[in-house]
Amino acid sequence: MTEKGFKCISKRRYTQLITAVLYNCNIRGFLDGKIYQGNVKGLCAPGLNCYSCPGAVLSCPLGSMQMALVSSKYKIPYYMLGTLILMGLFLGRFICGFLCPFGLLQDLLDKMPFPKIPKGRVTSILSYLKYIILALFVVLIPMVKLAPGFCKYICPAGTLAAGIPNVLYDSRLRQLLGLLFTWKVFVLAAVLLICMFCYRAFCRFICPLGAIYSFFNPIAFFGIKVDGTKCIHCNACIKVCQMDTKKVCDKECIHCGKCIKACPVDAIHYGRKH
Repeated sequence: MTEKGFKCISKRRYTQLITAVLYNCNIRGFLDGKIYQGNVKGLCAPGLNCYSCPGAVLSCPLGSMQMALVSSKYKIPYYMLGTLILMGLFLGRFICGFLCPFGLLQDLLDKMPFPKIPKGRVTSILSYLKYIILALFVVLIPMVKLAPGFCKYICPAGTLAAGIPNVLYDSRLRQLLGLLFTWKVFVLAAVLLICMFCYRAFCRFICPLGAIYSFFNPIAFFGIKVDGTKCIHCNACIKVCQMDTKKVCDKECIHCGKCIKACPVDAIHYGRKH
């Protein structure tokens, strides 16, 4: 690894850690189990971070989007759409690579010494699953069933950061546990297990927030860009990438920086793309 590549990876890890702490800096909540409901809770964190986590000081954009659809029924939630569009246009899936606590957890799980499933045609096809989940669980179920579908039935980040801690804190909640909570714990366990064998499986195949940001990734203001005058089209960047990318900064790119250290002619770097 070159010194430049090492610095890129180290800075990303530090940014992920700092972001996770900032999203969940309500220390008192971890001590008494109470959910913070101050003024800043009306703002959304860029990455996936459950509103009901005892330490959370910001809302989750996915959860807020679903609740906006539930409460507004068939009206367009302009505020939440505007927030997601603004974050997407500015950073795209840079948020997935740098500003998502659950992304950090997946990166750490990938470090475990298990055989890894290589990317290929199957994983490329599976990467479209997150768009189906986005349409069904984030849009249709909230509008038709008036329930936050993704948060209620799938979100492993919410189960890990909010569901399990809140059940441990509150004995009254433990008396209400049923099949749904068991299902959510199963989903969490399955996702964590798969991520040990397949790089960022949740991020690549399931996460609807990543699906939303992927629409903006190619046109986002900031991220990884390629200097066309230097590029020799050797595809070293794509070969080293663990996501299902076809080119640098396409819809699957999370701007992790591995392509920067792999480029033999120093043609890839972070910066303003437009």
